[in-house]
Amino acid sequence: MQGVGKVDTGILVLGATNTPWDLDPAIRRRFEKRVYIPLPDPRARYVMFKQNIGSTTNDLSEQDLQLLAGETEGFSGSDISVLVRDALYEPVRIAQIATHFRQVADPSGEHPFLWEPCPPSAKGAVEMDLYAIGQGQLKPLDTTIQHFEHAVRSTKPSVGQGDLARFEDWTRQYGQEGSG
Repeated sequence: MQGVGKVDTGILVLGATNTPWDLDPAIRRRFEKRVYIPLPDPRARYVMFKQNIGSTTNDLSEQDLQLLAGETEGFSGSDISVLVRDALYEPVRIAQIATHFRQVADPSGEHPFLWEPCPPSAKGAVEMDLYAIGQGQLKPLDTTIQHFEHAVRSTKPSVGQGDLARFEDWTRQYGQEGSG
């Protein structure tokens, strides 16, 4: 950064802020590039969903991921991370509030059966709570598109249209566009 120290070669100073309009003009002038990085586009959101879901067991199709990317216009990367975490915890919440469980095959073959949360009307439903199930004997539900749809409905973007307009105005005045 020009004006700091005696040598200005070989060092890269990178700064990030969510409020560039609060920067002092002297500090702003010392950054050669002032780049606005917009919110992620649908393709970037699709990739963020895949990365945040990772190897967690789910039944999402590519079409489901495309749908989620389209439904989250205006969401930041952080918003998507929160949304995915909320959706991935949904099967845990279901198990915590379940009043009935049923026996299902253990896919690993390690146990004769596992317990899976189910509605009281399900065939083989046994009235019990999560704490009656032995350690390692719970088969959690897979995360489904319904869990994600619930999370989309209950999660709001953290960046408002007014905020975006302010960023764009500041960028027109002092910065340059980044690739989105």
